[in-house]
Amino acid sequence: MGRNYKKKDARDAGAVLKDWTVRRSFQPGDIGCLVFLHGTLYAKEYGYDRTFEAYVAQGLGEFAVSFNPEYESIWIVVTIGQIIGCVAIVRQSEKEAQLRWFFVHPDFRDKGIGTFLLSEAVQFCREHLYETVSLWTTSELTTARQLYMRTGFQKTEEKTHEIWGKLLTEERLELHL
Repeated sequence: MGRNYKKKDARDAGAVLKDWTVRRSFQPGDIGCLVFLHGTLYAKEYGYDRTFEAYVAQGLGEFAVSFNPEYESIWIVVTIGQIIGCVAIVRQSEKEAQLRWFFVHPDFRDKGIGTFLLSEAVQFCREHLYETVSLWTTSELTTARQLYMRTGFQKTEEKTHEIWGKLLTEERLELHL
């Protein structure tokens, strides 16, 4: 099951965020909620269409069905019964893991949640002796990209094409552990 976390935010964010907890397993409704959050947030912030939501739904569904806690993990951040962030590590091979579904809801950004999630995911990969952790992002996700780069990820590939209703440059980033 892994560790259960409880974090008190030192900054007062009004009545919205005082505490957040992290779950390391799925509960009923989580997959639908994560798909909804990804779909609506990326549509609002970046103009992605319904095909992005379908892409997230397919991947999360496959992950939930085949989830192996020996090699994979998910961190779901919750406050006041609401999912506000997530990241997962998906096994690609004995030596490589993929970081997926990393997001923090806009109302809860700049509170250290993203840094915490990324740190936990990378630490999990180290503890499970992966040699490389990779991810795909887009060039327009500048804040997340900066966090990846500060963590040591390097761009290894890019491709520009029509996807999710617009022309995007996807970037593959890798961290060698």
